[in-house]
Amino acid sequence: MDPKTQAPDDEVWHDDEAGPVVRPYAMTRGRTAPARGEFDLISLVVATRSVPSLAAGLQPEHVTIMRLAQRPLSVAEVAGHLTLPLGIVRVLLGDLLDKGYILAREPQPTSHTPPERIFKAVINGLRSL
Repeated sequence: MDPKTQAPDDEVWHDDEAGPVVRPYAMTRGRTAPARGEFDLISLVVATRSVPSLAAGLQPEHVTIMRLAQRPLSVAEVAGHLTLPLGIVRVLLGDLLDKGYILAREPQPTSHTPPERIFKAVINGLRSL
């Protein structure tokens, strides 16, 4: 391509299907941590309402998350569907949680697991079968 006719860098398409590249930090306006929530990989998120329109001040990625979260999904599943880095997805989920568009359920800490004696009793019971 002739350098004189080359498009500015923000309009260069890196392959025919990708479209112009948007840096992940542009989606989060440079934020690296969610406003609210921890969002572990196995945290479950679910939408609290139907998908709002883009006029509600949400980015297209927020709307996509709302569509996906009409049923409970893990944070890892959301990131996989969006093909975005986990850090970016956490920030986007924090935005939605802050606005009340989603609920998040964090995994239970290991301190809430049953005592070891319960597990031993179950194992002994299974062995006796």
